Amino acid sequence: MITRVIDASLGRAAGSLFGLAYGDALGKETEFLPVAEIVRRYGPAGPRDLVGDPALVTDDTQMALAVGWALREAPALTPEAVEPALRQRFLAWAVSPENNRAPGMTCLRACGELARGLRWQEATVAGSKGCGANMRVTPVGLLDVDLDTLAGLAQLQAGLTHGHPTGLAASELTAYAVRVLREGAALDEVPALLTARAREQRTRYRADWLGDLWQRAGVTTPEEFIARGWDECLAALARLAGALAAPDDGGDPCRLTGEGWVAEEALVTALYCALRHADDPVGALARGATTAGDSDSIAALAGAFVGAAAGMSAWPADWSTRIEYADQLKTLTI
Repeated sequence: MITRVIDASLGRAAGSLFGLAYGDALGKETEFLPVAEIVRRYGPAGPRDLVGDPALVTDDTQMALAVGWALREAPALTPEAVEPALRQRFLAWAVSPENNRAPGMTCLRACGELARGLRWQEATVAGSKGCGANMRVTPVGLLDVDLDTLAGLAQLQAGLTHGHPTGLAASELTAYAVRVLREGAALDEVPALLTARAREQRTRYRADWLGDLWQRAGVTTPEEFIARGWDECLAALARLAGALAAPDDGGDPCRLTGEGWVAEEALVTALYCALRHADDPVGALARGATTAGDSDSIAALAGAFVGAAAGMSAWPADWSTRIEYADQLKTLTI
């Protein structure tokens, strides 16, 4: 049973989107560093304060903002209305001079094909399930829409660049996690809720949102295509359950749930950090940033989850004026 305590005064939407940016900024400083070097620089607790004024973020936050603005600008939350808005925002990001933060090659490659005017089902990198699919989906989870629309939006925004079914499923689960946390679910309820959602949706292919994408995979049916993605997410959630059942040794969570370069691992490793530090939100970000994996994406998603649960009060008050794109983050959560 989900305990729901909805309190708009907590600023859960702002807490989640700002939390994503904060985690991204902390993880930016540690990505590609071995854990031993991170500990040498920041101590065993990892980085716990923003660097710079403004504190710079990566493509994770930039693309989350692109999704957020596309959702705001689309005349309706339908596939026909949202796809052009996403395409326009993604292409603007691709050529922006601020797109100099080691952007993912899958996103750049897909944007290059989108720029040629191809249908997105042909432009996407069909075999990629990289975490770029779900690092940017948080704004979808903050919408007040029905669950079918949430699922369609989450999968569509992923599919424009990452056409693998696991990228689609993990994106839906990430948005769903933000949704239930914003509505008042406790953090420790989320793994079971995601597992139940994955089982319920296992063979549901959303043709109205995805069109003929499934045919790129060389499978017999759309149900076979999408089930592969949900099964890989269920396997990742099972690893998360096993990791949470054991005592926390304080080490790199990537050893337990994966390095986060692919979508389902980014989801569960971020959840692990959020759950292990539910009472210390900045600690959740620091744990995500102290990894041998995709530290910025892991910490960003951990921030989105903890912020959705705790609201803006989770974060140091001065961070909201020090983070890059603070004005856009604020506008998108009003």
